[in-house]
Amino acid sequence: MAQVITDRRDIDFILYEQLDTEALLKEKKYGAFTRKTLDLIINEARSFALKELLPICAEGDRQGVTFDNNEVKVPACFHRAHKLYLEGEWTSLTEPVELGGQGLPPSVARAVAEYMVGANYTCVNYANFGHGTGKMIDLFGTEEQKRLFVKKLYTAEWTGGMLLTESDAGSDVGALTTEAVKNDDGTYSITGSKIFITNGEHDLSENIISPVLARVKGAPEGTKGISIFIVPKYWVNPDGSLGDRNDIYCTGIEEKMGIHGSACCTMTMGSKGQCRGMLLGEENQGMKIMFHMMNEARLGVGFQAFVHGSVAYQYALNYARERIQGKDMTAGKDSPSVPIIRHPDVRRMLMWMKSYVEGMRSFIYYTESLFAKASLAPTDEERKRLKGLIGLYTPLIKAFSAQRGFDITVQAMQVYGGAGYCKEYPVEQQLRDCKIASIYEGTDGIQAMDLLGRKIVMDGGKAFGDFLKEIQAVVDAAKQKEGLADLAGQVEAAAGRLGQVAMALGKTIMSPNVKQAFAHAFPFLEAMGDVIMAWMRLWRANVAVDAIAKGVKAKDEAFYRGQIKTSEFFIQTVLPCTLGKMASIEQMSNAAVEMDEAWFGN
Repeated sequence: MAQVITDRRDIDFILYEQLDTEALLKEKKYGAFTRKTLDLIINEARSFALKELLPICAEGDRQGVTFDNNEVKVPACFHRAHKLYLEGEWTSLTEPVELGGQGLPPSVARAVAEYMVGANYTCVNYANFGHGTGKMIDLFGTEEQKRLFVKKLYTAEWTGGMLLTESDAGSDVGALTTEAVKNDDGTYSITGSKIFITNGEHDLSENIISPVLARVKGAPEGTKGISIFIVPKYWVNPDGSLGDRNDIYCTGIEEKMGIHGSACCTMTMGSKGQCRGMLLGEENQGMKIMFHMMNEARLGVGFQAFVHGSVAYQYALNYARERIQGKDMTAGKDSPSVPIIRHPDVRRMLMWMKSYVEGMRSFIYYTESLFAKASLAPTDEERKRLKGLIGLYTPLIKAFSAQRGFDITVQAMQVYGGAGYCKEYPVEQQLRDCKIASIYEGTDGIQAMDLLGRKIVMDGGKAFGDFLKEIQAVVDAAKQKEGLADLAGQVEAAAGRLGQVAMALGKTIMSPNVKQAFAHAFPFLEAMGDVIMAWMRLWRANVAVDAIAKGVKAKDEAFYRGQIKTSEFFIQTVLPCTLGKMASIEQMSNAAVEMDEAWFGN
C-alpha cells in the first residue's frame, strides 16, 4: 500500500539532496522546523491518506454527487474524512499559524499534498479549494473583509469557489454578462449565471464564499470593465455569525467523465433580485485580482495531473512486478513464465513513465522552492528575478504536467492490458480523473499562448534568459562528473536549440504572420517542457553521481543508479524526438492557418 500513492524515497531525494530544503530551516521564517519535524508531518500525511482517504476514493467515484431542489450532496463517505482533514489542520499549510496554517515551506507542503491528492483528489479539494479565495481577500480585501473571511477560508471552516465561466463567454471572460449594481449601503446587487463551478454548492460546509466576476453597470466593455465581488451563500453579520440566505443557488450539476465526487455546478445569482456581494478591491480591477487566484489554481491543476500520473505509474509498476505472463524472450521454450516487467516493451513504458514522473516532481518542487526563496530574497532585484521565473514556469506546470500526467495514465493502463480498462483496477479512474486538468483553469492551448505571447517576452525576455542560465549551471556541473559529460552536451545543445526556436517564433509574432506563430505555440510549450525534463534529469544524475562517490548503502545505491540510468534513457531516447519537434516548429508551416474551413470536411 505504501507505493500506490507516491515514492517517499524520491520525495526525500528532491527535498534534501536536490533542493537542500534544510538550508531554508536556518532562516527565521522557517526556524521552528527541523528535518525531523518535517519528516513527521509527511509521515502523518501518508498515514492519514492511506487510512482515511484512499479507502473511499473508488467508493466516492461510484457514488458521485447528487442534486435535488437547489441542493448538492457529496458522496456520503466523504463526510468523515473531510471532518478529520479539517481537524488535522491539513489546509493552507504554508500560511502563518495565526491564520490557521502551519507555516511550512511550499515544497514540503507539496510533499504532504502528494499523499492527500494522490489518495483522493476530489475529497480533499473541497477543503483545499477555498485557500485561493482566502488569499485574494488576504491580499486585496478591506480589514473588515479579512477579519470576517480569511481565517475561516484558510482553515476550511467555510469553503470557497471561483465563479468565472459563463455559457456564452467561456474562456473569453471579457464577454461576460453578469451585472452588478451598487446599493446605498455599499454592497452590490448581482445578477447572472455561471457554469462549470467547482464546489459551487455542497453539504460539507455551513457557508460557501464565492468570488464572482461581474461588470458594474456602466463599466467599460471587455476585461477592463470587470470587477470582482465576494458573494457568500449566507450573508455574514459584523460579529462573524451567519445571517440571511443569499440569493445565489445551484440550478444543476454536470455529469462528467471523471472526478465524479466533485460538484460541478451551474450557479444562478439574483433570480429573486436579492443577491448581494461585497466589492473586493476597486471597481474594474477584477481581472488583476483574479489572476492571483488563477495562477495558484493553475499550479494546483498541474500538480493534480502530475499526481494522477504518479499514482498510475506506481500501480503499473506494482502490477508489472506481480503479473506473470509469457516467457523471457532469451530463455528456452521450457522456461517458466515471468513477471511482465521482464519484457522489453513493458520496461520501455515503465522507464518512460518513471522519467516523466520524477522529472515533473523535481520541476514542481523546484518551482515551489522559488516561492520560499523569493520571500527571503535579500534584494528587490533577486526577488524580481525569482518571481519572473515563477511566472514563466506557471503555464508550463499547468499545461505540460496536464498533458504528460494524462499520457502517463494512458501508458499505465497499457501496462495492465485489458484489465486496466476495467473498473476493477484503479488506473481506469486515474485516467478519467486526470483528463480534466488539460481543460479547466484555462485550456492547455491558452497556457501555450500565454507562454509564447507574454511570458517568453516579458521584460525583454529576461525570465527566459534566466531560465537558460539555470540549465547551463547544471550542464556545467555535469561536465565535470564521470560519465555525464555526453549527456550534459546533449542537454546543452537542446537548450540552445530551444532558444533559437523561441527567437524565431518571437520574430514571427512581431510580423503580419502572427497567427502562424501561435499555430505552433502548443508544440513549443511541449518542447520547452521536455527540455525542462532533461534539465531536471541531468540535475538528478549530478546528485546521484556525487552520492555514489561518497559511498552509500546497497539499497540507496540502487536508487541512485536508477536515477542515472533513467536520465540516460530520457536524454538519449526522448530528447532527440523533442529536437525533431523543434525542427518542425522552425519550418513554421502555415498549413493550419491557411486551411479553408470547407476543406476540413462536412
